[in-house]
Amino acid sequence: MDINFNYVHVTASERLEELVTKKLEKLENRYDWIVRGEVFFKTENTSSPETGMICEIKLSAPGQNVFASSNEKSFEMAISNTADDIKRQLQKKKEKMSTR
Repeated sequence: MDINFNYVHVTASERLEELVTKKLEKLENRYDWIVRGEVFFKTENTSSPETGMICEIKLSAPGQNVFASSNEKSFEMAISNTADDIKRQLQKKKEKMSTR
């Protein structure tokens, strides 16, 4: 799977890329029909210290693409929450595919 990383108002980080790559590789091993992934890291000026670090993941797969986003106080938490959401969506998609 090809993974493209995009940074909006954020300095590129190999550590974040490795973290996302590990999570997406686990998903790819389970769902071999994933074609490509796009990951966006963004920062947002907020009045709350609990938010501001945004991670968005879009996966290209047969049929409709899978997308999730999370806004947390750290990129690590945002990556984790977004990956969990993607995992749930992929599970639902797999169940729909197997019932057809």
